[in-house]
Amino acid sequence: MLHINDVIDYLSRLAPLSLAETWDNVGLLIGDRSRPVQRVMTCLTVTEDVVREAVERGVHLIVSHHPVLFRPVQKLTADEPEGRLLLMILEAKIAVYSPHTGYDNAEEGINRQLAEQLELTGIQPLRPLSDSPPHTANDLCGGGRCGTLPQPLKLSELLDVVKDRLAINRLQFTGNSDDRIERLGIACGSAAEFIRDAVSQQCQALLLGEARFHSLLEAESAGLTLILVGHYASERPAVERLADTIGREFASLEVWASANERDPLRWT
Repeated sequence: MLHINDVIDYLSRLAPLSLAETWDNVGLLIGDRSRPVQRVMTCLTVTEDVVREAVERGVHLIVSHHPVLFRPVQKLTADEPEGRLLLMILEAKIAVYSPHTGYDNAEEGINRQLAEQLELTGIQPLRPLSDSPPHTANDLCGGGRCGTLPQPLKLSELLDVVKDRLAINRLQFTGNSDDRIERLGIACGSAAEFIRDAVSQQCQALLLGEARFHSLLEAESAGLTLILVGHYASERPAVERLADTIGREFASLEVWASANERDPLRWT
């Protein structure tokens, strides 16, 4: 019989926690690693809808990209949304594991997956890690990714490619539609801190999930185009792929990506 720790051990090799940013809260955040496991569900964020699905389907382990616990919790009651959420998880005896930036930065992590979806060549980290784990190569792990497009494109053409490959109808961008893009940087989620890295890596554009207003101005001043696809769109596909990956590794487990999870952002 498999136990939660068997899955955790595999995840720690796939996305080493040592690759996570120092500010992050990763690993097993709730639960008992010694408990048996039969059903695993992945998600981008642990919400009440996600937990209800987990409870209804008898999930033993939730693998959530975003940490369910990030700031210190001073009290745990049903009076507050966070308290209700955590109590639901605890009462159902569901374990929660989060790889977060360890998965972002991993050799085959989220940013690498996005780069491959866009068929970039010469893929390398935007911000290489100098202290990668012994079983990984320094030039394959790190923050963000960058690479060269199969052929130079006008920004307007690249935006169409991005929408097609990520299966989204809309996105936001800076720059001019006729700008020529040869080299593209990628950083999933809210990752405007990679603007300077993209410039130093000679990228003409940087694809992000989202960015604040002043980050847009910073990029504009640096001559860097930003492509904002949405936080959810930049990371949810990797959560679905992670479910498939875990399922292939552990054939006896029932594994799926949450069917209840939705992007909270709506467009008109």
